[in-house]
Formats: sequence, structure tokens, C-alpha cells
Amino acid sequence: MKIAIIGYGKMGHMIEDIAHERGHEVVSRIDAGDVFELNGADVAIEFTTPATAETNVRKIWEQGIPVVCGTTGWDAQTLMEEDKRIHPKPMLVWKSNFSVGVNLFFKMNRWLAEEIMHLSPALSQGEGGYKPSITEIHHIHKLDKPSGTAKTLAEDIRNTGTAVCRNIPIESIREGEVPGTHEVKWDSEEDTIIITHVAKGRRGFALGAVLAAEEICNHE
Repeated sequence: MKIAIIGYGKMGHMIEDIAHERGHEVVSRIDAGDVFELNGADVAIEFTTPATAETNVRKIWEQGIPVVCGTTGWDAQTLMEEDKRIHPKPMLVWKSNFSVGVNLFFKMNRWLAEEIMHLSPALSQGEGGYKPSITEIHHIHKLDKPSGTAKTLAEDIRNTGTAVCRNIPIESIREGEVPGTHEVKWDSEEDTIIITHVAKGRRGFALGAVLAAEEICNHE
């Protein structure tokens, strides 16, 4: 598989390392200000900024190449809907977090929210019941706040339909070089339930993006 990397910072370098480990070829590395040449890539992996992500995706589409995009803080959902309307096969894969561990965490978060609603509907909606909140911690260089992962966690909880889930407080903390920590707390007068995901580095995000690139190429 031939890969173009759009955004050649720390994440881009990690993606390149993993791509090589998995037997792929990186044929283009594009950073801010570089000429947008994809050099016959089969797929592009985009990790840039909220201000440039949509423009980058459209430039890649113009060359008929599918995109795996991990940039958060922009309206990716609208572009994904456009992708479904205009392309006969998927041309955009976007996730708020490509980490395999985080996607397991998403499933755990949905399960917990659904169990609280189904097993204790009175406790999930009334006074004195369980009320959710989210805390996310990232490095000081992260541009968007709250994180896309935190937004996904909140949206998944809201989709359970419980009254207390309509306005979920999200606390965003920026400190040091923290790769990413997310905590979902359900607090009641009787007890507190907490689930947490702690990223140890960027490798998990990069690996997930390369796996997504392999998948979208296999659809062709």
C-alpha cells in the first residue's frame, strides 16, 4: 500500500514508522506550505489542524484518493455525509480517536450508560440519581477544547436518552506533554462509578490510523 502523509509532525513521523513496520510505502510527506503532491498514493492519512483539514480532504478527493483523517475540532460529520452522497465507495474515514484502546473505551462507555438507564431508570433521571461528567487531559499543544474524544463520549451518553444526559459537563485540562487521558464519572448520593482511559503515547493513535487506511483500501 502506498501512503501519503498529510501533516508531518510527531504524529506523521509515528505513522510513517508504523507504515514501514507493516510493509507499506510512504510516497509523500506534506507539511504546511509544501506542494500538494500525492505521488500516486493509494490512500492519504491526514493529521493537521482544524483550520486546514477540510481543504486538505477536498484536495485529496480531487485526485481520487481516499482519506483517513484524525484531525479533530472541525465539522467532519458534514463532510462524511457528503462523502456518502457523492461517492459510490467510501472516500473518507474520520474518527475522533483511532486508538484501538479508545474505541474499546467508547464501547465500555456506551454499555455503562445503557445499563444505568435500563437497570435503574429512576436513578438515571431523578434527583439523587447518577449524573455523568467527563474530564479530559491533553498536552499544551492541543488546539481544540474539549477534545474530539470527549465529545464522542458525551454524544454516546446522550444517545441513551436519559434526562440527566442532555447537558454533560466536560472539563478540559491542558498540561505538559500528556498524550491523552479521558475519565467518565457517574456520581450519585450513594456512590461514584468512574471509567478511565490513559494513553501512554501517540503510537496507539498512529497504529489505528494505519489499520483504518488498510481497511479503506481493501474496500476498493
